[in-house]
Amino acid sequence: MAFLDPQPSATDRVQKGMTGAVALERDAELMLRVREGDATSFALLLERHRGPVIHFLYRMIQNQAVAEELAQEVFLRVYRSRATYEPTAKFTTWLFRIATHLALNWIRDQKNEKGQESLDQELNEGGAVRQVPDRQLNVEQMLLREARMEEVRRAIAMLPEKQRAAVLMHKYQEMEYSQIAKVLSCSESAVKSLLFRAYETLRARLAHLV
Repeated sequence: MAFLDPQPSATDRVQKGMTGAVALERDAELMLRVREGDATSFALLLERHRGPVIHFLYRMIQNQAVAEELAQEVFLRVYRSRATYEPTAKFTTWLFRIATHLALNWIRDQKNEKGQESLDQELNEGGAVRQVPDRQLNVEQMLLREARMEEVRRAIAMLPEKQRAAVLMHKYQEMEYSQIAKVLSCSESAVKSLLFRAYETLRARLAHLV
């Protein structure tokens, strides 16, 4: 199952590295301008990264409205920290560290206040991630594909919190081990261990889809 393969190809790594370097320079440049009081640059950063942050938060907490609220808090914290910003790491690493921290805190608060809710209920109430329909598929094929993707989303949502965050950053945000390690405040070997356990669990839960 290609989805569960944690190792990108050498070509993909090179291409992603080149793209990442350009993005790093652009994001750092924009954030340095924000530090100098340029509101337009902050608007550009918001435009570039708001979608991926909301998508990540939604997959973490399974609630669209809360994901959007937390995303606002993420960028508010970025803006409040503008005066002390230094481009010593990728902007996205810093951004997703904030997002992950807020998501994990929200999950723990929910457990303390209400207990863990049913995943089926959360997925239904949170609003499914919209998928662009493939016009070449018939209705039956579209329904089957959506059902399979829903099973994948459920399986990811059932992972332990840190494993879930690592998978989402690795698979959907295409972040390197080193970036994920910085976000989760752990070693790269710990990230590899988290991903190994997560992908093994997903393989077992989704074996019937292969």
